[in-house]
Amino acid sequence: MSVLSGKRILLGVCGSIAAFKAVALASQLNQAGAEVTTILTKDAARFVTPLSFTSVTQQPAYIDLFTPDPGRILHIALAEKADLLAVIPATAHTLARLAQGLSDDLLTCTYLSTRAPVLVAPAMDGGMYSNAATQASLATLRDSGAHVVEPLEGRAASGLVAKGRMPEVDALIAEIRAVLGKNGSLSGKIVVVTAGGTQEPLDPVRYIGNRSSGKMGFALAEAARDCGARVVLIKAATTAPPPLGMTSVPVTTAADMQAAVNEHTAQADALIMAGAVADYRPETARDQKTKRTGDPLAIRLVENEDILAQVPRTLVKVGFAAETEDVLKNAEKKLTSKGADLIFANDVSHPESGFGADTNRVVVLSKDHSPEPLPLMAKSEVAAVILERVAALVQERSHA
Repeated sequence: MSVLSGKRILLGVCGSIAAFKAVALASQLNQAGAEVTTILTKDAARFVTPLSFTSVTQQPAYIDLFTPDPGRILHIALAEKADLLAVIPATAHTLARLAQGLSDDLLTCTYLSTRAPVLVAPAMDGGMYSNAATQASLATLRDSGAHVVEPLEGRAASGLVAKGRMPEVDALIAEIRAVLGKNGSLSGKIVVVTAGGTQEPLDPVRYIGNRSSGKMGFALAEAARDCGARVVLIKAATTAPPPLGMTSVPVTTAADMQAAVNEHTAQADALIMAGAVADYRPETARDQKTKRTGDPLAIRLVENEDILAQVPRTLVKVGFAAETEDVLKNAEKKLTSKGADLIFANDVSHPESGFGADTNRVVVLSKDHSPEPLPLMAKSEVAAVILERVAALVQERSHA
């Protein structure tokens, strides 16, 4: 989570039953390297205590606007220091006060003083959320530049099932990362990422597939999002949960993936083909399940089209070479045959860099440089390195 490392986040917590999620959120942000300082409204302190936040962040948690703080005005000092003000959960009452510019407590005074990006995550009963007054407050905040995290439809504490439930912590962190990376090296750019393994049907029950988990592709999509890109994730079969904060396009076969790539790269700046595309498919797929007969079964396979090779060179093209032998030799062939700008080669016969692993060891190949081996790293770290190279190429091409 490099985009969070060293970031100073002000977490505003309001009086909602969802405030318990804010403690878990603060903890995970802290573990990701962010410095989290908490501001609780007086009503928030009825649900959670300042000590809870101090314990998980090792940073102060404030309630009172007039907390003694020699040598500085507290709300101004907090506002000037922040990289992000995140109000989670945000109640209807606090949203109205923020929208109207009221400044009657530490949170509202800090909001008016800060020049940092603002994110609000509403959490309330469905009737309160859908009320015209609440929607007007949210519209005003959006117009002022605040990022609003849409609540989910679900069961509220009252028992009512409606829209107003705050998303879970992982989704909130994805939204925070997207806001912090908004002005990053790929701001305003469109990056298409493929992930997962395609499945080529033999019949309605069976298919030819591979062991791709999708983890590398997902890490790349997250890294692109954290660089400010608008990400389209074309997702084949995976074993890992997909990341949030991007457009997700589900596909099954190589032909499906090719159609999706053709559609979404039309306006894109970069394509990163991390998906494990089947090289072959059955020539015909049976309409009914294939039954055991006691005799050998012959299946004729035909070659799928090379998706990366047929994408035009007007955008940055990045591919992967998952090999089990002659890794560099095979990867160099792919660099040429696919017309790629970068190929990242890895030996998937090694457990540390194979399918399903959380780590990867890759060699970077490009037409203008000698092969560059990278050390064993977490896939998220590999993704950060790749996106750094991709961003440089995108900027170079946009100025050509």
